[in-house]
Amino acid sequence: MLNTSDILETINMIREENLDIRTITMGISLLDCVSEDENRLCDKIYDKITKRAENLVKTGCDIEKEYGIPIVNKRVSVTPVSLVGGAISPEGYIKIAKTLEKAAQTLGINFIGGFGALVHKGMTVGAQNLISVIPEALAETNLVCSSVNVATTKAGINMDAIALMGKTIKRAAYLTRDDRSIGCAKLVVFANVPEDNPFMAGAFHGIGEPDCVINVGVSGPGVVSSAIARAGDCDLSELADIIKKTAFKITRVGQLVAHEASKRLDTPFGIIDLSLAPTPAIGDSVAHILENMGLTVCGSHGTTAALAMLNDAVKKGGVMASSHVGGLSGAFIPVSEDAGMISAVENGSLTIEKLEAMTAVCSVGLDMIAIPGDTPEDVICGIIADEISIGVANTKTTAVRVIPVYGKGVGESVDFGGLLGHAPIMQLNGASPAKFIARGGRIPAPIHSLKN
Repeated sequence: MLNTSDILETINMIREENLDIRTITMGISLLDCVSEDENRLCDKIYDKITKRAENLVKTGCDIEKEYGIPIVNKRVSVTPVSLVGGAISPEGYIKIAKTLEKAAQTLGINFIGGFGALVHKGMTVGAQNLISVIPEALAETNLVCSSVNVATTKAGINMDAIALMGKTIKRAAYLTRDDRSIGCAKLVVFANVPEDNPFMAGAFHGIGEPDCVINVGVSGPGVVSSAIARAGDCDLSELADIIKKTAFKITRVGQLVAHEASKRLDTPFGIIDLSLAPTPAIGDSVAHILENMGLTVCGSHGTTAALAMLNDAVKKGGVMASSHVGGLSGAFIPVSEDAGMISAVENGSLTIEKLEAMTAVCSVGLDMIAIPGDTPEDVICGIIADEISIGVANTKTTAVRVIPVYGKGVGESVDFGGLLGHAPIMQLNGASPAKFIARGGRIPAPIHSLKN
């Protein structure tokens, strides 16, 4: 049973500590929309999305008003489009992207994810055609997000796909160069991608999912940070327990919203993603959590250990609060979206090498990192390959969302606005891995993948 102190504590989390439901995401299968006729395919996609998610935004707003819980985003994810489009032309895939945009605008949602492909072991004609037009699709839409999975622990790393994604990122940056190269902020390269992730830009509806499902992403860095500050100088075991209990409370709020959304939309509940997803708002920073744990500044020695402890405690608390935890679930470290991360980069304590080390224990990877616009393709490919290797070797999800900002160099910054925040342009190691990338082929799966 709920008691008065629990209710008052939750109210304080919302009012003072930036607790929110970051997203209600409806996953929709498009597998029954397949058609050899491009126009018919687009019509079926539009009709299904707009019918299934017709009441998504209204329901989210109703729950928000009734319970007083902020629900920041209402989103839709769909089956990876390359699986639906098959061998249609590249131009046909652009039509699908515009159809997704039209559906998103009709629904009034924030983003729609799933314009992507799964190419961890090889590429079909459909996947090649879709990837070839990702830059154009992202440049010609505002709400469409794209992701490409290039590796799994079981399959190894598709280096040909990574080489292709380096070109794709550079072209996406170029085509949106007059708008801060914003196209790259909607494009993620994954290893071990989860099929039930409600967070953009990497969300898509997996092929093992129901026809339609509700996934909810919660977020509460400010709540965790405040709990740690109140704990004072306790030892690390006690601190981990405090984080765990706080994550439990945050996740219970998400469970309530998910249950209500599922019931009102007559759609199965999928998972709660209990990630700590920061925003540029003061007091809503994962970096500041780490600093409250005792670090002088995020990026100092000890940062990776503190992040590992935080991530583990969040997961332990969350799984006690919900029987269906999934997605990414843990702590996000997107540079541009976290005020503490931004500050740490600006003062020189947080480098891309340290960020890479931190991704071995976080939930996402190198996320929302602005780099010089003249960064060569092979260096971008090297960044992707390094990060993807961490995911494959550790049997975990990792991802890369880097933004080569045209016309910007180290020492400058770029303002993306809203939840995307602003980012200092980060210094990279300019030594070229071009010959290594050009070898192509696949890096074999690690030996510990043989678990059958």
